[in-house]
Amino acid sequence: MAKMEVKTSLLDDMIGVGDMVLLEPLNEDSFINNLKKRFDHNEVYTYIGSVVISINPYRSLPIYTPEKVEEYRNRNFYELSPHIFALSDEAYRSLRDQDKDQCILITGESGAGKTEASKLVMSYVAAVCGKGAEVNQVKEQLLQSNPVLEAFGNAKTVRNDNSSRFGKYMDIEFDFKGDPLGGVISNYLLEKSRVVKQPRGERNFHIFYQILSGASEEFLCKLKLERDFSRYNYLGLDSAKVNGVDDASNFRTVRNAMQIVGFMDHETQSVFEVVAAVLKLGNIEFKPESRANGLDESKIKDKNELKEICELTGIDQSVLERAFSFRTVEAKQEKVSTTLNVAQAYYARDALAKNLYSRLFSWLVTRINESIKAQTKVRKKVMGVLDIYGFEIFEDNSFEQFIINYCNEKLQQIFIELTLKEEQEEYIREGIEWTNIEYFNNAIICDLIENNQTGILAMLDEECLRPGTVTDDTFLEKLNQVCATHQHFESRMSKCSRFLNDTSLPHSCFRIQHYAGKVMYQVEGFVDKNNDLLYRDLSQAMWKANHSLIKALFPEGNPAKINLKRPPTAGSQFKASVATLMKNLQTKNPNYIRCIKPNDKKAAHIFNDALVCHQIRYLGLLENVRVRRAGYAFRQAYEPCLERYKMLCKQTWPHWRGPARAGVEVLFDELGIPEEEFSFGRSKIFIRNPRTLFKLEDLRKQRLEDLATLIEKIYRGWKCRTRFLLMKKSQIVIASWVRRYAQQKRYQKIKSSAIIVQSYIRGWKARKLLRELKHLKRCNEAATIIAAYWHGTQARGELRRLKEEARNKHAIAVIWACWLGYKARRELKRLKDEARRKHAVAVIWAYWLGLKVRREYRKFFRANAGRKIYEFTLQRLMQKYFLEMKKKMPSLSPIDKNWPARPYLFLDSTHKELKRIFHLWRCKKYRDQFTDQQKLIYEEKLEASELFKDKKALYPASVGQPFQGAYLEISENPKYKKLKDAVDEKIIIAEVVNKINRANGKATSRIFLLTKNNVLLADQKNGTIKSEVPLGDVTKVSMSSQNDGFFAVHLKEGSEAASKGDFLLSSDHLIEMATKLYRTTLSQTKQKLNIEISDEFLVQFKQDKVCVKFIQGSQKNGNIPTCKRKNNRLLEVAVP
Repeated sequence: MAKMEVKTSLLDDMIGVGDMVLLEPLNEDSFINNLKKRFDHNEVYTYIGSVVISINPYRSLPIYTPEKVEEYRNRNFYELSPHIFALSDEAYRSLRDQDKDQCILITGESGAGKTEASKLVMSYVAAVCGKGAEVNQVKEQLLQSNPVLEAFGNAKTVRNDNSSRFGKYMDIEFDFKGDPLGGVISNYLLEKSRVVKQPRGERNFHIFYQILSGASEEFLCKLKLERDFSRYNYLGLDSAKVNGVDDASNFRTVRNAMQIVGFMDHETQSVFEVVAAVLKLGNIEFKPESRANGLDESKIKDKNELKEICELTGIDQSVLERAFSFRTVEAKQEKVSTTLNVAQAYYARDALAKNLYSRLFSWLVTRINESIKAQTKVRKKVMGVLDIYGFEIFEDNSFEQFIINYCNEKLQQIFIELTLKEEQEEYIREGIEWTNIEYFNNAIICDLIENNQTGILAMLDEECLRPGTVTDDTFLEKLNQVCATHQHFESRMSKCSRFLNDTSLPHSCFRIQHYAGKVMYQVEGFVDKNNDLLYRDLSQAMWKANHSLIKALFPEGNPAKINLKRPPTAGSQFKASVATLMKNLQTKNPNYIRCIKPNDKKAAHIFNDALVCHQIRYLGLLENVRVRRAGYAFRQAYEPCLERYKMLCKQTWPHWRGPARAGVEVLFDELGIPEEEFSFGRSKIFIRNPRTLFKLEDLRKQRLEDLATLIEKIYRGWKCRTRFLLMKKSQIVIASWVRRYAQQKRYQKIKSSAIIVQSYIRGWKARKLLRELKHLKRCNEAATIIAAYWHGTQARGELRRLKEEARNKHAIAVIWACWLGYKARRELKRLKDEARRKHAVAVIWAYWLGLKVRREYRKFFRANAGRKIYEFTLQRLMQKYFLEMKKKMPSLSPIDKNWPARPYLFLDSTHKELKRIFHLWRCKKYRDQFTDQQKLIYEEKLEASELFKDKKALYPASVGQPFQGAYLEISENPKYKKLKDAVDEKIIIAEVVNKINRANGKATSRIFLLTKNNVLLADQKNGTIKSEVPLGDVTKVSMSSQNDGFFAVHLKEGSEAASKGDFLLSSDHLIEMATKLYRTTLSQTKQKLNIEISDEFLVQFKQDKVCVKFIQGSQKNGNIPTCKRKNNRLLEVAVP
């Protein structure tokens, strides 16, 4: 009999109903009871057609082993019990075999297990695709990207200990064989507000706690961190530790994952330095401090944290400190700097921390994409996995929850559209009539939020961009005006009277009826979070950091790339991202995993009916079942259907010879199933009512019992016959083996006897041959020994003869050598004696000769001969020195530094004194050549050098310019005749200057005249004298240290000239004017004029004192300084 192959199915040993499409009756209670029954038996997966419902068990289940992976590999979707691996395998095989791009959409509220579901999908795909070193490396990198992103993007919330606080969509790319080539990750709206503040009972992002718990002491020291969580204001202390979470071990996992993904060591170090800087930013605190103008400014309390942050990031401490204290606003040609009060400083600190962390996270995603992206440009197949925030309803819902819930509305919309579309396309493809079904379409809610004209996001952007005072309250007023009549919008401040007395809705909130239920949003913070404002001073400070990563995170801080255009708002950016995501999803074949949270306690074995019911409603699961059952509740391909039910018909059992569809038709006709209960499609059988399917299952079960009885009967008969035949065969085999054994024993005995006889004969012959060989060997050895003794005797005799002969020859040689030595030593002694005699004669002769000479020449020596020789020598050398100096004298130029080198050491002081005398003499000769006018010019230049050298940046440019004094010819110009007649003194300076207006800082041209007794200012057009000040009333001249021509002439208080205030002027010849004014005042009043050089000084304008401040300006106006009146107390001069 042919062996029957029995295949399992989701209908076998089913607990409850594995596919909700088959649930009977279909209502909310039966739906929940079925889920609960399966949940209690550890069946956490249930189907709605091709949609997988996943209930979070809050514990580990033994259903994800490698054996389970192999069990679901290459199996039909409905062939085994419901499992996430079945959906993953179906999506992978559709991509590999049918060349269809796939996407797996994982939805559900926070804590429902979406992140774990996405990891299970990726691990399954990695397990079933191809092998090889390169493929394994790609798979490992794709899988290891999860721990990195979870560490930096997940956090503990009240609903989930590992809640994703960002949206992630990963496109996994495959080649034509189905092997992974790489991937691309997109992230959406990181909840960066969590960096600076967390709700009670929640934690910051995991990475902060992992570093402090798992890093070594040496590494923490490098990051300037301490292990104590309470040291950091940004960490929530009430939930710093989580039961069952080992932060130290997770940190090691993250570092290992970063290494596998492809992060270099210096990149990893830079990332953790930025994380440490964010932590330490929260410890910077500010205190108020009053300024002279009455305004409050903020100051940092303890600069130690700021210093450590700057050391970590390479930022100049003064630059960052100023960025926390001032805000610069630039519009077109204007730049205004204002101080920050304490509240604004804290806002700036938190904004910097949030932006620093969120940009770091985006950089991490980009860096991971660089590592995991496909290296080939060939056409690729794509499987997308979407793990995004679940629907969130908290006690306090803000801008983040609004954006998250908007994204879930869009996902629900695409789920509805694609589910109905897929159902309709299948009916059309199979040739089955489509029955329409009513369902809730949430497009109206999406339009309420995203409409370009009247949507909430559009109203929020409009409110953020309009001029004037903008607050959260004005935004709510705008919503009440535009959205008051919308059926899904509720507000007590709107014109709709039905909410005026709704005390559950505060005046500062609005409520939206989402598909998941009503959510009340607190408008506080909507405008600020949508603007997402980071002061430009902080961006520029970050860009100036000596830290490559931080510099790359803030490109807008580059002064060369200043963009005055307002950046897009957070809401508009997220709206565009969601639109791109939806467009991407619509190009792929969707696969759905709907995650459900069984309870709010995050505990195993607890099933909260009310909570599950709420999730079933807002996920629209009942509507999904009704859509699947609108036409037919169950469908199956003909081959598996015939294979499962063929035993119910004699014609199809055990084998059907023909097309599978014909077999199913024969089967259903034989069973007498009414025609209205089923329809034949092109490739599938469609069953309308679940009762029909259950009837088939009951018939199959009964038939299987009958077949089991038949099989058992046949098996018993087969077993008895087989046993008899086996015993018969065994008897024949045993008899043949006995006869064989007896013959073998007889043969062995004969063989043994023959061997013994042969061995004795061979032994005798061998022993005889051995004796002969031993005798022959002894004879040969004796002959060899005798020959050796004979040859030895002969050799020893020859050796004795040779030794005797050698001893005789050696004795002769020794005697001869002794004789030669004796003879040589005797000759040497004779030669030494002769040499000593000759030396003695020479010495005696030398002594005698010296005595004789001294006796003859003693009469010629004198006591003062040495002194006379010294004086003569010194005189000769001095004469020679002066003659040489005469020939080598340098030129008469006072600036010529050449001077001949001294020839003798003892002339050093003389040489220096001669050089000094010569220089004084030639300087006098040079001065004698000047006229009186030239002497006056050089005296003024010398005075200018003493006053301004190394003090005024403008001075070096004036050194080469001669002082002219008269830059304006008064006497030759007819229009200045009146001015000439009014001035009867000698004019020292005549020049056109710019007089700065006291009211607005604008310049007016004036003629500046300096005489021996007065300073005059006259109109340039007609020469009318505007002001005349005696030199005695000029008390001080003030100017900046920079490269500008601005100066102030301060007048004596109480004088007549001081009634209008001091003069603030600008001249192209500032150095000359100030020098001449100084010399003239000294000449006339016998008092030195005070010259003050400072970048900030006070000027008396009538009754008010105004501060003139010089700052560094831009190059847009060229090299011309600009002057602006900032307020009643400040006049600002921008110097290029």
